Amino acid sequence: MAYMLLTLAACFWGGNYVVGHILMANADPIVLSEGRWAITALLLFLLYHKQVINDFSRIRKSIKSTLLLSLFGQVLFPVTLYIGLQYTTSLNAAIYMSATPAMVLAINKLVFNEHISKNNILGVLLSSLGVIYLIFKGDLNHIEMLKNLNIGDLWAMGSAISWAFYCSFLRKKDKTIPNNVFVTVSSLLGALILLPICILYFIFFPVTNFSPYWQSNFILGLLYLIFFPSWLAYLFWNKGIMEIGATRGEIYTHLIPLSGGIFSMIFLNVSISWFHIISAILIMMGIILCSKK
Repeated sequence: MAYMLLTLAACFWGGNYVVGHILMANADPIVLSEGRWAITALLLFLLYHKQVINDFSRIRKSIKSTLLLSLFGQVLFPVTLYIGLQYTTSLNAAIYMSATPAMVLAINKLVFNEHISKNNILGVLLSSLGVIYLIFKGDLNHIEMLKNLNIGDLWAMGSAISWAFYCSFLRKKDKTIPNNVFVTVSSLLGALILLPICILYFIFFPVTNFSPYWQSNFILGLLYLIFFPSWLAYLFWNKGIMEIGATRGEIYTHLIPLSGGIFSMIFLNVSISWFHIISAILIMMGIILCSKK
């Protein structure tokens, strides 16, 4: 069950890269992030307010770890991603995200002194090879692409780093707090942290044109971000990681560029090539290795 939850979460986030890239053509990353988490927090609180109230004492005791996770997962991760998507492609951003399993291995070893099995190492290496193969489009002559990295690529890399810390430190979550309560509180904290940032942003960089935010395409895209990447993906991911651990579970991050690529083909008319297929096979082989006990 954990593997299915992690797969669905990764696919929802794959869609996040495509939808986010489309929305960033007319929206502001700070405004979008605040709106996304404020509406998500309101929706989840309406659904789970009784459970939140019942678990309030446990939430208060673990507020430091929950606040830290909200900072990494609900603030730094989406804000840096949406800023990056203004300048780089959704596929590039999703590919950088695939570096997180290797970063999680390093964090778990250095910070938590966790034992890393051979299957984990081989799985991450094999899956990472698939991602590298995708970056170079199956031809090392494409190495000159690295010279064309821009500021958006750096922001997207920062997003991947923040996600790696989120997944590694998820072990600090109080396991007695239900996942739907945890996601509700995390969304609320994320919205509260972003609020003063959003106010300061409006003061120094006034937004005068709000018409793009009322268009049907933007509203539909925002609804996708709220229900799938913000609510269900975090719920499924947290549950899956808590069941099998960050080291084994984080490899499923490699499904994000794979699903993002598929969604790009469907919705953005990106054509499929043979290197996509080979890359997908390598990524899936790595996931299978890491999924073994």
